[in-house]
Amino acid sequence: MISEPELDGAWESARPAEVARDEAVPARRPVRPWQWVAATAVATSVLWAGGLYAFGERPAADPEVRYAVTDDLCGQFKAPALDRAMGGFTDSTSNEAGRHPAMEWASCSYDGGGSDGSGGLSLMVLVELHKKTDPGPEFALGSYYERILGAGVPWEEMPGLGEQALVRSSEAGDGLELRVRDGGAVFSFEVMSFGLSEEETGLPGKGAPPPDRDALTAAAVEDARALMAALRKDCL
Repeated sequence: MISEPELDGAWESARPAEVARDEAVPARRPVRPWQWVAATAVATSVLWAGGLYAFGERPAADPEVRYAVTDDLCGQFKAPALDRAMGGFTDSTSNEAGRHPAMEWASCSYDGGGSDGSGGLSLMVLVELHKKTDPGPEFALGSYYERILGAGVPWEEMPGLGEQALVRSSEAGDGLELRVRDGGAVFSFEVMSFGLSEEETGLPGKGAPPPDRDALTAAAVEDARALMAALRKDCL
């Protein structure tokens, strides 16, 4: 009588050699399609990044800042041209300056008015030094308040002043606004004149005529150039 082990051995010896060999060697696991897709995506991203670097698509560098500001902007800048054009300032105040890794700024306020009460005038100068973000792409959008309240008087290009300059009539009283961008620096001038008529002053012949727009613009441009020259690092 044939025992079970002998029977098993007999059957095993009777199997074809090819079948026994195939079962002895583990079958290779098939590669799934998504593994090829993932490997291709990684290789493509590496090549794409290398291509961008080679063609100059690197992270934007910090804007060039060729100017410096001090806490006492009024002491450094007197706005002589606008002072003459507007009849003289009687007071100036350096506002609080700021220092931050992303931006430095300083501002100064100038005020004046006729001794006979015929009106008033003011000038606000603001200097911003953008150290991390280029102000160029957003320069023409104006201030935060313009985007909230809506821009009124349109800006006009002023060639020959910095890298870009814009000017427009003031929306408050008779005056104008001038903004100049040069690298990471932005210079803002806001000139306002509040003239009163004879009826408002109650004094015959004491009404203050509004300042001439062209003369005011020329004075603001002259003072902007003087301020930029005074704040250049190579002049300090």
